[in-house]
Amino acid sequence: MKECLLLVDLQNDYFPGGKMELVEAEKAATNAQLLLEAFRGRKWPIIHIQHISSRPGAGFFLPETKGVQINERVAPRSGEVIVEKSFPNSFRETKLPEILKKSDIKNLLICGAMSHMCIDATTRAAFDLGFTCRVAEDACATRDLVFKDRTIKAMEVHGSFMAALSGLYAEVVTTREIINQI
Repeated sequence: MKECLLLVDLQNDYFPGGKMELVEAEKAATNAQLLLEAFRGRKWPIIHIQHISSRPGAGFFLPETKGVQINERVAPRSGEVIVEKSFPNSFRETKLPEILKKSDIKNLLICGAMSHMCIDATTRAAFDLGFTCRVAEDACATRDLVFKDRTIKAMEVHGSFMAALSGLYAEVVTTREIINQI
C-alpha cells in the first residue's frame, strides 16, 4: 500500500514560547518524528504542510517569523515537499491535490495540529476527495477551547474530534500501531 505522510502545521508557534502554545505539542512532535523517520527509512512519500497566515489581524504563523517555521524535530529535508496553505483545509487553494494525483497516492497518514481545526478539516476534505485516511492521534495536538463560558479541556477536544473522524472519515490509530504495521 502506497501511503503518504502528511505532517500538518507542526510549526514553532504551537510549541512552548510560541504565540499559540498547544497542550502536549512536544509529545505530538516526538511521535510525528518517529513516523517521519519510519517513512524516510522506507523512502515513502512525505509532505510537510505549513500554514502561513494571510488573514488580517492574525496573531500567529505570521510570515517571516520564527513562529511560522516548521519545528526542528520534524523539519523537512532537502527534496521533501512543503505545501504552504492559508486555510485549515490543506487542500484548499494549494498544490496538494495535484501533487498527490501526480504521484498516484490514494492513502494518507495525517498528523499534526490542531486536532479540532486543520487535522479535522484536512481529513474530512481528503475523504471527500476519495482518499483513504489514517490519523495518528498521538501525533496530533490541540488546545483548550471556550464555548458558552465553559472551558473544554484540550484532551476532551482532541478525543471528541478523533471520535468524530474515526470510522467513516479515517482509521484513527497510534504511532506504535503504525510503526508495528510498517
